[in-house]
Amino acid sequence: MKIAKPLAALIDSFHKLPGIGPKTAQRLTFYLLHVPQAELNSFSEALANLKKDTVLCSICKNVSEVDPCPICSDSTRDSSIILVVEQPLDILAFEKTSKFRGLYHVLHGSISPLENIGPDELYIVDLVKRVRKGIKEIIIATNPTMEGEATAMYLLKKLKAKSPKLKVSRLGMGVPTGADLEYADETTLIQAIQGRREL
Repeated sequence: MKIAKPLAALIDSFHKLPGIGPKTAQRLTFYLLHVPQAELNSFSEALANLKKDTVLCSICKNVSEVDPCPICSDSTRDSSIILVVEQPLDILAFEKTSKFRGLYHVLHGSISPLENIGPDELYIVDLVKRVRKGIKEIIIATNPTMEGEATAMYLLKKLKAKSPKLKVSRLGMGVPTGADLEYADETTLIQAIQGRREL
C-alpha cells in the first residue's frame, strides 16, 4: 500500500529524531491526524519558533530567550564557581535541586572520536577564557561515560595550563557510570555535588 505523501514526509521527519524508530514515527503521524487543526497549528508554530526565538548565552552557552541568560544575569549567584555540563538539559536537572547557586558552562556535547567530535566542536575555548581572577572552582559535571571521562581529563589539562592553582573538581559518584545526568533524580544530583572530588 502506498502511503500519502504528506504522511510519508512527516513519518520521515519524526524518524530522523533521536530515539524515534519507524513504528513510533508512524504512530505519532497517525495520532496527529486526529488532533484538531487548531492544536496542530499551535504545534507547528512552536516548532517554527524553536530556533527563531532562542539564542545561546554569550557567557555560558545555555539556550535562552535573552543574552545573557537569566542565570548569568542573576547577581545573587556565586560567580566564583562554574559547573560544566554537556547539554542545556543538564542545567535543568541541577536547577531542580535548588542546591547549586553558582554559574554554569554548557559544552554542547563531549569528546567522541567515533562520532568525529573533537575539542574544537565543543565550547571548551569559551570556558578556558572564563577562567580569570575571582574564579575559585570549576566543577566538571560531564556524564560518567567513556566520552564524558575523556572530556573531563581534557578539560583538566586545559584549565590547569591556564591557571595551575585553580581548583578543578569532578562530581561525586552519586551518579552511576553510564547514566545521563538529565535522568538523575534530585537526591542523586545533590549527593553528586556534595561528594565532588578535586582532579
